[in-house]
Amino acid sequence: MLFFFLVAFLLFSGAFFAAGYYVFAVPEKAAAGTLQQRLRELRARNGSNERRSSRADLVRHEDRGTFAWLGELISGGGAIQSLQKRINQADMKYRAADVAGVTVLLFVGLFLILGFFIPLMALRVIFSALLAFIPIFIINRKRAARLGKFEHQLPDSIDLFNRSMRAGHNIQSGLETIATESADPMKQEFKKVMEEMSLGSTLDAALHNLGERMPLIDLKFFITGLILQRQTGANMVAVLENLSTLVRERLSLQEKLKAATAQQRYSAALLCGMPIVFGLVLWFMKPEYIDILVNDETGSMFFIYAICSEIAGILVIRKMSSPKI
Repeated sequence: MLFFFLVAFLLFSGAFFAAGYYVFAVPEKAAAGTLQQRLRELRARNGSNERRSSRADLVRHEDRGTFAWLGELISGGGAIQSLQKRINQADMKYRAADVAGVTVLLFVGLFLILGFFIPLMALRVIFSALLAFIPIFIINRKRAARLGKFEHQLPDSIDLFNRSMRAGHNIQSGLETIATESADPMKQEFKKVMEEMSLGSTLDAALHNLGERMPLIDLKFFITGLILQRQTGANMVAVLENLSTLVRERLSLQEKLKAATAQQRYSAALLCGMPIVFGLVLWFMKPEYIDILVNDETGSMFFIYAICSEIAGILVIRKMSSPKI
């Protein structure tokens, strides 16, 4: 019975994905082919084929990824666009469609594998979802680490920009100084600003794109100050110096707060990890205790309630032990 169910499930999934690929991907490929044909005709008409063979293409191409067709099937509500933005903020080379496709395939594979060990479907869904979201969890961790490093570099970069402005340079020269004298990720992001401006983008648009890539409130204050200085011609050096001092004081207060609450955060992590460790110990030492929670219907209901309570408790304790300044 289980074998026929798996065969039917795989056949239905294959037919569903094939239909989705035909509906979404095939028209886009046809449109892309038409566009490429028109570009080739335009280049041939201008007689630039020989010249373009010796220099880089200025058209920006975006790799859609291996699982782009699967990402388009689940891209409702802008989830794929939001995930791609987070991947870019983490400075990772993955495509959101590939990450979404791997997540879905992990969920389906784990759900089928756990079916041989866990009879209750709700438990299989919970465990499969938790394990399938590991790639997205890694992306969020790397994004948070990169944003934190950028934030700690921001006061020194503002001071560097102010010294450049005091020396008589314009805004573009000050930004170029940050792009050449800073360390990554600050250097990397301001290099993108200079590249956009060298390709014809305006200063305001390049700075707004920087704010989109690095969504930090202090950086947005810095960008707003530069745009106002450019539009009004006012002297923003004093304002930026105050902003640099304010960012340093806020970061210092945040570090002091982390040091003062280190014991509480350690206790919170210990409390959140104790049920998981205790459950694993029981699984190895007394597996019959865990078997009741997995194979018995009533025990499974209590197990689901315990997992949901554990997740909710972790989120609440994490929110309480990590205040924002």
